Amino acid sequence: MKKITKYAPYQLTLGELAEGCKGCIKGKKLVLFVTGLCHYQCFYCPIAKNRRYKDVIYANEWQTGREAEILKEAKLTTATGAGITGGDPFLRIYRTMDFINLLKKEFGKKFHIHLYAPLENITKEKLEQLFDAGLDEIRVHPTNLNKEDLWYKIDWLKEFDWDYGVEIPAIPAEREQTFKLIDYVKDKAQFLNLNELEISEENSKIFAKRNFMPKDRISYGIEGSEEFAKEIMDYCQKNTNLNVHYCSCKFKDKIQMGLRLRFRAKNIARKFDIVDEEGMLTRGVIFLKELKPGFSYHENIGKIKNKNKVIMKLKNIRKELISKHIIKADLLEVDAEKLRLLTSSTIIRKNADKIKELGLIPAIVREYPTRDAMELEVKFL
Repeated sequence: MKKITKYAPYQLTLGELAEGCKGCIKGKKLVLFVTGLCHYQCFYCPIAKNRRYKDVIYANEWQTGREAEILKEAKLTTATGAGITGGDPFLRIYRTMDFINLLKKEFGKKFHIHLYAPLENITKEKLEQLFDAGLDEIRVHPTNLNKEDLWYKIDWLKEFDWDYGVEIPAIPAEREQTFKLIDYVKDKAQFLNLNELEISEENSKIFAKRNFMPKDRISYGIEGSEEFAKEIMDYCQKNTNLNVHYCSCKFKDKIQMGLRLRFRAKNIARKFDIVDEEGMLTRGVIFLKELKPGFSYHENIGKIKNKNKVIMKLKNIRKELISKHIIKADLLEVDAEKLRLLTSSTIIRKNADKIKELGLIPAIVREYPTRDAMELEVKFL
C-alpha cells in the first residue's frame, strides 16, 4: 500500500523504505563522493563541473581525501551512516573499500553504509570485496535503459547478505524501457528508488534540446517526472512486490540536505553566530581591503601562496582591536580558511565606523555552515 509520509507530496513510499534512505530522510547520512570518474555520459547527469569526470573526493561539500577530515565531517554532521557515490565507485574499488573500513572501524558496525553505482564495471569479485569490507546496502543504476545486455548483473546482487535494489530517475520520455526494466527486476531486487529528473547547469543545454522544461520557476524538477513516478508506483503496486520510493528535488534540497546543514551548523557555530531555521549562519565579518568579497573572492583566496603571512596580519589586527577595546578577545576569531576575522553581527553594527577607520571592511554575512562556507548574502557596512 502506498504510504503518505509527513513530507508528501515530495516523498512517497510503497511498502518498506530502504534502510539507506531512512538515514538520509533524517539528514544523518554522510555523502561520500569517492570519485568523479565514470565511463558513462548520461544526458541527465547533474554532477557539477568541478567533480564530473575528475578523480576527486568529497565528504559532503568538503573536498578532501584525508581520512581524519572525512571522519571529522561525519562527526560534525552527527552522521549515523554514509552514502557512497560518484562517478563510479567501482573504478576506485580499493579506495572505496578503504573508506568503508575506515568508517566501520571508527563508528562501529551499526554505522550504515550504502553505495550507488552504474552496472558497467561491476564484477562478482568486486561485489565480494565490498561485502567483505562491510557494505550494508547496494543500489545499482542502469544508466542507459536501452543497454539491456548489462541487466544480468542485477542478478548477482542477491548472492550476498546485504540489502539491494535499483535506483533510476523517472524519465517520461523513456516510459517503455522503464517498465521493461521494472518487469525484469521485479523478482530480482528488494526495492526500486525513483528520483525526480533534475535540471542543473551541466545538463541544461541537453534538456533544452530535448524539450525538458522545469515544472515551475523555482524548481529543479522537470515537468512530468513526478507524475511519471506516481504512474510507476501504481504499476508496481498492481504488478510487483517491490518496495518503491519516490524522492523529489525539493525533498533532497530543502529537507534532507537542510536537516544535515542544521546538524552541522549546531556543531560548528561560534557563540556569537546566529543559526536560522535553514541552518545558515549569520555573523559579523571583518575583511582586509585586498580580500574584499567579489566575483572572484574564493578563487583569489585559493591563489594566495603565502597564507601564513595573511594569517599573521589578521592576528595582529585582532590584537589591535582588542587592545583598543573595540571588540573583546572572546568575541573575535581569526578564520584561517577564508582569511578574515569573525565576530557577532551586533558588534559589527556597533563598531563599523571604528573598524573602517583602521582601513578594514566590516560586513554582516549570511552563509552556509559547510566547509566552503559559501556566502548567501554579504552586507557591507
